[in-house]
Amino acid sequence: MADQNPNFPPGFSVGITPSTPEPTQSRRPDTKLSPPPFTPRFAPPTTQSNQILSPHVPLSSNGVRTVSPLPHLSTPPGPPVFSSPVQPAAVPFRTSPVTPQPVAFAAAAPATPPSGYSDGANEVQQQVPSNAEDMVFLSDAPNVLLSARKVLKQKKLMNVPSLGFGALVSPGREVLQGPQIIQQDPQRCQNCGAYANLYCNILLGSGQWQCVICRNLNGSEGRYIAPTKEDLLNLPELAFPMVDFVQTGNRRPGFIPVSDSRMSAPIVLVVDDCLDEPHLQHLQSSLHAFVDSLPPTTRIGVISYGKMVSVYDLSEGSIASADLLPGSVSPSQESLKQLVYGAGIYLSPIHASLPVVHSIFSSLRPYNSNLPEASRDRCMGAAVEVALAIIQGPSAEMSQGVVKKPGGSSRIIVCAGGPNTYGPGSVPHSFSHPNYPHMEKTALKWMEHMGREAYKRNTQIDILCAGTCPVRVPVLQPLAKASGGILILHDDFGEAFGVNLQRASTRAAGSHGLMEIRCSDDVTVSQVIGPGEEAHTDNHEAFKNDNSVSIQMLSVEETQSFAVSMETRGNIKTDFVYLQFGILFSNLYQADITRVITVRLPTVDSVSAYLDSVQDEVAAVLIAKRSLLRAKTGPDAIDVRTTIDERIKDITSRFGSQMPNSKLYQFPKELSHIPEILFHLRRGPLLGSIVGHEDERSVLRDIFLNASFDLSLRMVAPRCLMHREGGTFEELPAHDLAMQSDAAVVLDHGTDVFIWLGAELAAQEGKSAAALAACRTLAEELTEMRFPAPRILAFKEGSSQARYFVSRLIPAHKDPPYEQEARFPQLRTLSAEQRAKLKSSFIHFDEPSFCEWMRSLKVLAPEAS
Repeated sequence: MADQNPNFPPGFSVGITPSTPEPTQSRRPDTKLSPPPFTPRFAPPTTQSNQILSPHVPLSSNGVRTVSPLPHLSTPPGPPVFSSPVQPAAVPFRTSPVTPQPVAFAAAAPATPPSGYSDGANEVQQQVPSNAEDMVFLSDAPNVLLSARKVLKQKKLMNVPSLGFGALVSPGREVLQGPQIIQQDPQRCQNCGAYANLYCNILLGSGQWQCVICRNLNGSEGRYIAPTKEDLLNLPELAFPMVDFVQTGNRRPGFIPVSDSRMSAPIVLVVDDCLDEPHLQHLQSSLHAFVDSLPPTTRIGVISYGKMVSVYDLSEGSIASADLLPGSVSPSQESLKQLVYGAGIYLSPIHASLPVVHSIFSSLRPYNSNLPEASRDRCMGAAVEVALAIIQGPSAEMSQGVVKKPGGSSRIIVCAGGPNTYGPGSVPHSFSHPNYPHMEKTALKWMEHMGREAYKRNTQIDILCAGTCPVRVPVLQPLAKASGGILILHDDFGEAFGVNLQRASTRAAGSHGLMEIRCSDDVTVSQVIGPGEEAHTDNHEAFKNDNSVSIQMLSVEETQSFAVSMETRGNIKTDFVYLQFGILFSNLYQADITRVITVRLPTVDSVSAYLDSVQDEVAAVLIAKRSLLRAKTGPDAIDVRTTIDERIKDITSRFGSQMPNSKLYQFPKELSHIPEILFHLRRGPLLGSIVGHEDERSVLRDIFLNASFDLSLRMVAPRCLMHREGGTFEELPAHDLAMQSDAAVVLDHGTDVFIWLGAELAAQEGKSAAALAACRTLAEELTEMRFPAPRILAFKEGSSQARYFVSRLIPAHKDPPYEQEARFPQLRTLSAEQRAKLKSSFIHFDEPSFCEWMRSLKVLAPEAS
């Protein structure tokens, strides 16, 4: 990419989906899942997005606001009250939620004008004070998380690849209602295209402003002419680090404004018609519940596929009636024209078609042949083509002569129970087919092409797979990925599948997304990872010196983020560096949004000051995303685990120190969380062998590379919460020392949540029921807005399913007692008898503990020194 576009940095990697080797049949765990209902979220207190901190709010040395304890949250009657942890956890494990502090921005509060204050006609006035400790914070859901709050001036140390510097950007993540400018175009630098912001220098008399990216002086057409600096603070873009510019008028030709009732983008369900009876029953239950949950104005269509494509007519009252199309070939333009311009109605508001939709789902019948699941003819490709055609064709509202374009992105949701083995984009039933490699390559190209066609038509394709039949993940992934959708694997079509079906249809999504990243001259973007691709825009013609990195976003959603890696070009001489993210997209109501986020970071000479400013959890997630990008196959994952080892050693050699009279090196105490997070990464489901099939690991990696910070962190490092007497929960290190027989433990690992009941507690019927209810309530609160929705499994100590829980905990039972207590101080309160009982309950592993791993690298973790 970089060779084709001189303005695009080398190493750019957008939205790379790890490919997988040819899969073999395997059976995914057949377990019952419990969906998390919508309940109050477990979250720290929030602040208004446009709130400026008062001077009395305490700040740490690196500008981080201190956070008050979590409030008590009530649960439904029955379970004990869930509260904040009752005891502090051992350093470096935090007792509060691990969401990092929001990005800090220099405050826009005006300083008192000096005596003899000029009118500014010939003088540039600084819009913000230079005191970096005077901070403005965004809300608790920031759109930009930086790996460090300060930048080292020395290029050699700042660009250490083992640690790196970068940001996690969530373009579509909504914040509390903030400043917006209605019907107002933003002021842009005529030289580089950057946006005016609160850090710009302003000539008050003339209204000219100086760009923070290229230092060019620009006119404002009189907008910034003001008698004093204080008056300029009435303009949101000069007062807040993030601002939305909104244009409600639409310049797209053929656009006709429509009412809210018609703005709902259609959803077309594409249902596998080759399921056995148990799977079909679960799917029917999930589909019935899904349509009952939809808003009444949602327009829906239903298609099923086997060897034929069945397009259901929603105008037939309560009778299931379908038009059939062959699945062996792509539908011809003539047949599609007859379909969409015929008498049938294939898209209809759910309030008008709910009875017939229910009858359609009830009419589905199990597969009636003796063929194995993997050998059945499924024409998924042809069914998706037909679904795209009916989305683009006339709808039920055409009868009133209104031609409309859907607001937001339309969705095709495929409910699949097996591979695409018939018609366009298909692969043979058997891997032993003599022409399989060529046919697979052809299928991959077709799937990616169809995904891109869907994206051009403003339609996203989500593929929700379930059951025990391998679905040939590598073949299906390009279809979902290229359209901006997602592929998810489930154990069955039960509750968790139904929850994801609902969340896939309701998650907020914009369209026509473009993200532009601009940095001041000292900083350059080296790599971008996320759900997008390089954009070819005409900005380079409009702005002669526009060196921005432009990314075409495949979708604009709250649940996604981009990992942006940056480097410095040389030694920095300025006191600050500036980063600006311009996000352009159309929302659900076809309003054009330009979201501008500007960050100013102070530069320092001191390595210690820089390390103190590092947000280790954000840095660890960025490291994990860069590492996972290389894990395209199983052998690649083994190589990446070795790379993580070398990364730990390199960070130690550059920023750590050698212990006196020892060959061990001390890992830098400022980065104390990073080693354990990376240890979880190398042994967990993303790189380790916890998940049994490479297809499942491939899907998890693809979700991780596009996921928001919160989900990404949980997918790498699980969060362990122990239920205590009185209904409280205490956060503990995710070590097997948490398996105490008289306790219940919740382990949140992102796409999985496990509830473990100790044997002694399980034997007490009343206490165990109350503890289990409280744990389930907590699990639902932790995951109520998560997408994909995790499976929630509950089991008792000693059961076969308990291995899911045990395998994700660090085996610390082999560590010496002083190391166990250093990370798990709760052990100090146990009697000798309790310690002996705890030790006897461990399941022993051959793999090393965290401390053993660190010592094998000749590195001493700071908390164990």
